[in-house]
Amino acid sequence: MSVWVIAEFLAAPGRHDRLRTALEAMIEPSLEEPGCLAYQPYVDPNDGARMLLVGQWTGPDALAEHLAGAYFRHAEQVLRGVLARPASVRELVAAPTP
Repeated sequence: MSVWVIAEFLAAPGRHDRLRTALEAMIEPSLEEPGCLAYQPYVDPNDGARMLLVGQWTGPDALAEHLAGAYFRHAEQVLRGVLARPASVRELVAAPTP
């Protein structure tokens, strides 16, 4: 059962480059995690301050390990100083196929 995470971010005025850098810095270490299947940030083409992060993990345990990682905690601290408001995060579980 894979778990998808979709997180939406809004950068504070003048901080969109720092937000993009912070999200891009998370790609490589996330993809190196054994349970990470996908991890990609996206920028709204109409508003560079709005970004999405889409990630997929093999299951809830793999996602929990990602969230407990030192680099993830560092990114959380960086994002606190970059975001206009807290991120909106949704976790989705893949529906079983019949």
